Amino acid sequence: MDYIKAFVIGGAVCVLIQILMDKTKLLPGRIMVILVCSGAVLGAIGIYEPFLEFAGCGASVPLSGFGYNLWKGIKEAVDQDGFIGLFRGGFKMAAVGTSAALIFSYLASLIFKPKMVK
Repeated sequence: MDYIKAFVIGGAVCVLIQILMDKTKLLPGRIMVILVCSGAVLGAIGIYEPFLEFAGCGASVPLSGFGYNLWKGIKEAVDQDGFIGLFRGGFKMAAVGTSAALIFSYLASLIFKPKMVK
């Protein structure tokens, strides 16, 4: 049942974002920034944590989950290290996900031979 719940909620998030892309003139990059910032803001006001516990990967996989992860890392680092945690916390919390994205995209480029658009 957890898989179904994560699939349905993650799909609903994707549908909402697709509607936002289709009905507004916002560029995809700006929508991505909105998602990351909304995850951080919802985490800061205490809404994203219960949503994450309920939805599981349906809430942690989208970009809003990345924003929440950044905020959580910064919060923990500031509590532990003070002001310097503002700069260290987000990198520490998101390093594994960012590294995996870079490594897998590089491997995909080796396998599929991307071509530059002229």
